[in-house]
Amino acid sequence: MRSQYEGETLFPPIAPIKTARLETGDGHLLYVEESGNPHGIPVVFLHGGPGAGISSMHRRLFDPSLFRVILFDQRGSGKSRPFAETRDNSTWHLVDDIEMIRQHFGIEQWIIFGGSWGSTLGLAYGIRHPERCLGFILRGIFLGTDSEVDWFMNGMGQFFPEAWDRFSHFIPETERGDLLTAYSRRLMQESPSIAIPAADAWSSYENSCSTLRAELRGGGGRVALSLARLEAHYFKHHCFLEDEPILENIHRIGRIPSIIIQGRHDVICPPHTASTLAKAWDQSELVMIEDAGHSAFEPGVLKALITALGRMAQRVSQPVPGPESQPASRHVSRHASGPVSRSE
Repeated sequence: MRSQYEGETLFPPIAPIKTARLETGDGHLLYVEESGNPHGIPVVFLHGGPGAGISSMHRRLFDPSLFRVILFDQRGSGKSRPFAETRDNSTWHLVDDIEMIRQHFGIEQWIIFGGSWGSTLGLAYGIRHPERCLGFILRGIFLGTDSEVDWFMNGMGQFFPEAWDRFSHFIPETERGDLLTAYSRRLMQESPSIAIPAADAWSSYENSCSTLRAELRGGGGRVALSLARLEAHYFKHHCFLEDEPILENIHRIGRIPSIIIQGRHDVICPPHTASTLAKAWDQSELVMIEDAGHSAFEPGVLKALITALGRMAQRVSQPVPGPESQPASRHVSRHASGPVSRSE
């Protein structure tokens, strides 16, 4: 019998069963959602960016009869306030926020689910709080290293030269030797007439490189400012990981099961990084999707994520009240077709 976790589409639209506004104690107010089965297997969703925020599409990745899903807008993102704020906004602030959210909802342990920047944040959280992690499902691996940042700022132009030309030519020729500094100077300006055009140029570049499928590429809009400003802020500060690099500390979560899903043609987060992580992580499984780029909603990646969730649910073996679910397949899917959304 075909497993429900081998489906080729997202689960039906679902509203949150609970929302919360949590104060961090240092000026930030976090927007948090709970959806799915309140007695189900806990999982925390970590969005990309930094700065991309959550959307209603993200709830639809999870079987609502099986999972208790916690989603939140990270500092400066989405419905969290202040919007696009960089003060008191670092990787370790976000790790503390995740732990505060876990405690607020009375969750003992949960599955860590994140892609792109969400994979970085999930790994950082696991390294600090391994005892709280049941397992990891990570996509489009980014480890926050300087070489990955340089690739984003410059190297992606080898595959998307037109997009990189637009990105670089937004900056005057005299400043193009250091695009990150030049963009940061503009993105941090309070004047919308300076910051927003720079944010649109940055966001357009990223979205142009994010997927093999043109219909999945998002545009600018309000999220462009939080995405561009926070990414530049994190990139300028080495993603706040210089003193605690992920690979050097991966042994702290070495025995926790993980499924790593990676698009073969992911240009934003190239496959080499996912391969390097998998080799360093004892309990990891790398699933390479041959016909996909970076987006979570490319058909092959989407199908693999839903399959991975079913397999991880079987592995953690927590009982769930209600109708009995069909068993999850042990087969890792590599092709699917489904609905579309923005890259993060």
